[in-house]
Formats: sequence, C-alpha cells, structure tokens
Amino acid sequence: MLRIHNTLTRSKQPFIPIAPPRVAMYVCGMTVYDYCHLGHARVMVVFDAVVRWLRASGFDVTYVRNITDIDDKIIQRALENEEPIEALTARFIAAMDEDALALGVMKPDYEPRATQHVAGMLAMIGKLIERRMAYAIPGGDVYFSVRDFPGYGKLSGKSLEDLRAGERVEVAGDKRDPLDFVLWKAAKPGEPAWDSPWGKGRPGWHIECSVMSEHHLGSHFDIHGGGQDLQFPHHENEIAQSEGAHGHAFVNYWMHNGFVRVDNEKMSKSLGNFFTVREVLANYDAEVVRFFILRAHYRSPLNYSDQHLDDARSALTRLYTALKGAATAQRGEIDWSEPHAARFREAMDDDFNTAEAVAILFELANEANRLHSARHAGLLRALAGILGLLQRDPTQYLQSAPAVSALSAEDIELRIGERAAARKARDFAAADRIRKELADAGVTLEDNARGTVWRRQ
Repeated sequence: MLRIHNTLTRSKQPFIPIAPPRVAMYVCGMTVYDYCHLGHARVMVVFDAVVRWLRASGFDVTYVRNITDIDDKIIQRALENEEPIEALTARFIAAMDEDALALGVMKPDYEPRATQHVAGMLAMIGKLIERRMAYAIPGGDVYFSVRDFPGYGKLSGKSLEDLRAGERVEVAGDKRDPLDFVLWKAAKPGEPAWDSPWGKGRPGWHIECSVMSEHHLGSHFDIHGGGQDLQFPHHENEIAQSEGAHGHAFVNYWMHNGFVRVDNEKMSKSLGNFFTVREVLANYDAEVVRFFILRAHYRSPLNYSDQHLDDARSALTRLYTALKGAATAQRGEIDWSEPHAARFREAMDDDFNTAEAVAILFELANEANRLHSARHAGLLRALAGILGLLQRDPTQYLQSAPAVSALSAEDIELRIGERAAARKARDFAAADRIRKELADAGVTLEDNARGTVWRRQ
C-alpha cells in the first residue's frame, strides 16, 4: 500500500483516498513575474512524478496547479518594466510552459489563474466575516482573525504563543492582532482593483488557493502539495481560511518538497542566488536536469552545482548505454511480479522514494549489460518511463550535443571517416591520434563488427 509522509501528522500514513479510485490533488504553482528557477523546477518535476505514480497505480487523478497572476511582486515588476500587468504575466506564463515542457512535465488537468476567481474569493471572505473569523476595517482592508480559529498552527507546529513572542510588527491601524493576515487589500492608486462589499481592492495572496482548490476539487480533498517554504504561513493560512469557512477538514495529506540549495543556502530570488531553468538548460540536457531532481528523495535538500549536474549527466548516459546495447528493447507491459519491478513499486509506494527507484534502474542496467538482455533493457525503459525518463532513442541521446560543444555530429562523422581511412592504410598512429583528439573533445568511439559507433561522454 502507498504510504505518504503527511506534514500534518509528521509521519508516514497509508494513503486512503476520500472517494477511491478518484484522487484530488492541488499544488501551489508559480507567481509569474520572472523566469522559473530550479526551485520551481523541483516543484513541477516532483509532483509530476507523484501524479505519474498515482496513475500507474490505478488511481484516477485530478491534478490542479494554480498560477498567481496578481500580487505585489507582479505589480512592482510591471511598473519597473513600464508594461501592462497582463502582458508581463502572459510572457512569463508562456516561458513557464516552455520550461515545463522541456523538463517532461505533463500539463495539470486544470491550471486556474487567481484573476479568474475573484468572485469566489469575495464569497469566501464574506462567509468568513459571517462566521466571525474575519473582519473589515475602515479603509477597506479585510483580515482573518487568527485567534478565532482554534486550530491555527497545526500544520507548522507553531503555537500562537510562539508566534506572538517572535512577532516584531506593530499593529497597524485598526488591525486587531499582529498575527492576523490580510484577505482583501484596499485599492491603491494605479493598481488593479475589483469591486467588493468593502470597496475597490484586490485579494490577498493566501485566499486564492483556498478558493481555486475548492472550485476544482471541492472543499475537502486528498492531497495538497508545494515547496517547503510554503508550509508557513501560506498553507497554514489556507487551512485556517478553508476550515474556518466550511467548518470541516480541508485536506487529508499535505506534501512538501525540500529546498534547492546553493552553498548551503536556499535558492531564491530574494537571496539573489538562483539559477533560472533557462540558464541551466543552456548547458545541460533537460532530461539530465529532470534526472538530477528525481535521483534525490523529494523531501531531502537538493544541492545544486555543476559537479552534481555533470555527475547526473554521466549517470543518465550509463542508463542510455544499457538501452543501446539491447536493440530490441521496447517499453511494454510491466510484470510487477518480476523482482526488480516489485522492488521499484515498493520504493515508490514508500513515500514516492524516487532515489531508491533510480537505484533499481541502475541494477537493471547492469543486468542488461551483463546478459545483453533485451528483456531487462525493456523493463528498464518501462519503469523509467513512469518517472518520465529514458524514452528517447538511445543513440539520439548519446550523440546529442551539449549546448556548448565544439564538435557537431557532422564533424565527428568526418573524423571517424578519416580514422577509418588511416586504419585501412595501416597508419595506426594517425588513427590513434584521431581517437585521442575525439576523446579530448568528449567523444568516445566504440569499434564493433558493424563499424564504429560514437557517443558523447
């Protein structure tokens, strides 16, 4: 049985959907004011793998990942660029889609945008006011009253006393408590605004996910995911809003992926130590980046460096080399009683342990190489396919040029032809020199009965 580490209970629990075989899953997506960085890529790839495994396990998954297309950062960036907000967000949504496609991330079933759900946000805010969980202040702001929601802090493990002790913000205006968070912001000159019972304004950040998840999945659903940085306050506030409005449980299983780190600091735009997906893909094949993300367990920190990506590239090359050695290896139906497949399933059922699942792929690759076994290679391709890996033609992958490569495929074939001519003329010194020159350029030659084949190192 699949077991998921539930942030809410701080333990692994058997996964029991509310209405099997249906599974409803919501993941917090991107705020679209800039290009996606590797931290965003990890969220997309991790939960793409989760959805793939749930579906491979026979569940009927409805996957929702939202887009935040209105907030302070978006407004500020549009002002800096002197461009309309709609043009800014459209540009970065298109860029996000391109990055996701390159990384092999499937489109969610629904991808709602915050600006499309303002009416629902107004309705939920009104309901919270009716239930005395929220209040409006003169000027048009509306706040959630944290102390009026008894369960506040249950996701993050923070008590109100601890939060208040660490609070450094003075109570502003008519806000009742420093811990209260904004649901609706009164309009400022030049900002986008919508009509509301409290005057023109725009929604706060937290309310959007409560409303968009309810719209597509109902007020009680199975899995909510996102980055570890969202656990508090964003997800804590979602619980308070949704359970405060409806009076019952919001989400059964909460999943949070670990940070991407650079020099032991979290990668983020605010720290200025981030690498965009596009910057990384300029130097590494997109499947290498996906593999780099999935070879670590989703809850562990992921340490970024060129060395780690180089290692991931070498490892992925070993897997593709095993496929190349079995020309008839085709992805087919998986026999889950086969020992490697059974252990792969066991790993994935243990809180989506892709790190262990990838280790089993290497065992299969070793068997395929040792036995020249098309059966093992076919199983390798099939299991890897569940993770969105190893689905390209092996030769095409092994001969694909890095973004910064001095030699094209045509250059390499020309040099191989020159080497063949040298060997035919028994000029073995020249042939060896060409092999070494290609090796120095990152190209490995392999001679067999059919001639010479090559791959990039």
